[in-house]
Amino acid sequence: MKEPTSRILQGLEEALAHAAGRPASGVVVHVPDRVDVRAIRRSTGLSQTAFADRIGVSVATLRNWEQGRRRPEGPARVLLSVIAGNPRIVEETLGSAA
Repeated sequence: MKEPTSRILQGLEEALAHAAGRPASGVVVHVPDRVDVRAIRRSTGLSQTAFADRIGVSVATLRNWEQGRRRPEGPARVLLSVIAGNPRIVEETLGSAA
């Protein structure tokens, strides 16, 4: 077991790395290969139009994801995964749409 001073220093180094945009040691980010877009949207209680507006995609794109014709990739999949964990994250972070 590390002594308290070592753990504190390690925590500070990780915080500095994070602040500088570098990944902290030992942190593994998991983004699922597939996300259930319809279930995620429904968990927010929003219509397709309102949800698409909040996450910055067209309604057509959202419908394609929900109907399985297309899959969200990259940043969209990450955002949807975050919303799955906290359906109110967009409003809490960016405020609600007018």
